[in-house]
Order: sequence, then C-alpha cells, then structure tokens
Amino acid sequence: MEHTQEYTPHVSNAETYAAAKKEVWKVTGILTAYTLVELALGYYLYLQHTSLSSSLVLFIKGVILILMMVKAFYIVAYFMHLKHEIRNMIMTIVVPLTLFIWFIAAFLMDGNSYRNLRNTYDAHYKESTTQKVEQKAGGAAHGTEGHSKEHK
Repeated sequence: MEHTQEYTPHVSNAETYAAAKKEVWKVTGILTAYTLVELALGYYLYLQHTSLSSSLVLFIKGVILILMMVKAFYIVAYFMHLKHEIRNMIMTIVVPLTLFIWFIAAFLMDGNSYRNLRNTYDAHYKESTTQKVEQKAGGAAHGTEGHSKEHK
C-alpha cells in the first residue's frame, strides 16, 4: 500500500509563532480601540443626557450596540478559534447563538409589552384598579354589623 504526502511549504515554528503573536496583538488592539470608543460614547451620554435629543441618544446607543456586536465577533472568531475552522463547524455554533439572542430579545419585548398593555388585556385588573370603594353609613366595614348581632 502506497502513502502519498501532500507538499507543504516549509514553515518554521518561529515564523508560525511570530505570525500568531502578531495576529493576537492586532486583535487585542482592535478590541481595545472599540472598548475605548464605547466608553467615550457612554460617558458622553452620561454627562449630556439631559441636553441631547431623544433621537441622538437612540443613535448613540445603537452605535454602542453595533460596536459590542463587532467585539463579540472578534472574541468568538479569534479567541475561541472559530476563524480558522471549517464552515460547518462555524455554523454549528453561530446558528444556535443567533437563536439564543433572538430568544432573549423576544422575551424582553414580550415582557415590556405585557407591562405596558396589561390593563387592556385583563378586564378584571382594569376594573379593580379603577373602581372606587363605597363605604356604608356609620363607617362600619361590610358584613361586620350583621355578623356581630348574630352572635349576641
């Protein structure tokens, strides 16, 4: 039985180590830059939140969320070593992660919707919160007068 070997160009361990080290430092620098931009935007919002328009505040929060997603991509790709994996392995991890993110967002939106609209959905809750309680003449609570006369 004959074994054939594929030709691979000679690359020393020192060259591979140097390239990997350079890549790690590059990704660390990118992550640091994104983090500093996020912190600067968040600090700006904290200081100026009363003087900014609501649309500008939402825009800045959106930019911060996008930067967070980019950082998550870099962390998963480089530090969890998915960048160098085959496509099927990447999809095995990314698709459930995407579904999990959707799951969290859907439950947060549903909970917020319930909190804001619960009076329109539950007629009993709406009725019990808008009805005024009537007191009987004499200030006695309902049922206490008749109940005390029966036992004497």
